Amino acid sequence: DTMVREGLKLAKLADNIVVKAPLTEDGLVACRRLRAEGIKVNVTLCFSATQALLAAKAGATYISPFIGRLDDISSDGMELIRQIRVIYDNYGFDTEILAASIRHPQHVVEAALMGADVATMPPKVLWQLLKHPLTDKGLAAFLADWEKLPEDRRVI
Repeated sequence: DTMVREGLKLAKLADNIVVKAPLTEDGLVACRRLRAEGIKVNVTLCFSATQALLAAKAGATYISPFIGRLDDISSDGMELIRQIRVIYDNYGFDTEILAASIRHPQHVVEAALMGADVATMPPKVLWQLLKHPLTDKGLAAFLADWEKLPEDRRVI
């Protein structure tokens, strides 16, 4: 009841609020009740395909498998995303896969290849997605070539 009360209160703050609920028995009950009220729910702390199946059956808007934490204990976080994608596609669930605990850019690429819909990551990883040394090197070469052109030949 506490999770549901807090979720209802949070949902009133803005139209785009998504309430987080842990992947526990109480969290799944709260998910079902909040979804019945039209509130979006992210069921978090998912570490198995069976948990993801239960979350989807409870009506979760998002499921958050923590891939980095699984990798930390020598489990395969990407395989979990693949399994969830297959299960959700088999049953036609609307629940979106939100890849969490992203540690590096390759996690983002692999999660996308496995069918994750969304990813959360620290700002450092987001910047790493954007930056590439060959882009910087290429830009420097383009600018150097631009500077070599006579002023009257520079067209923007």
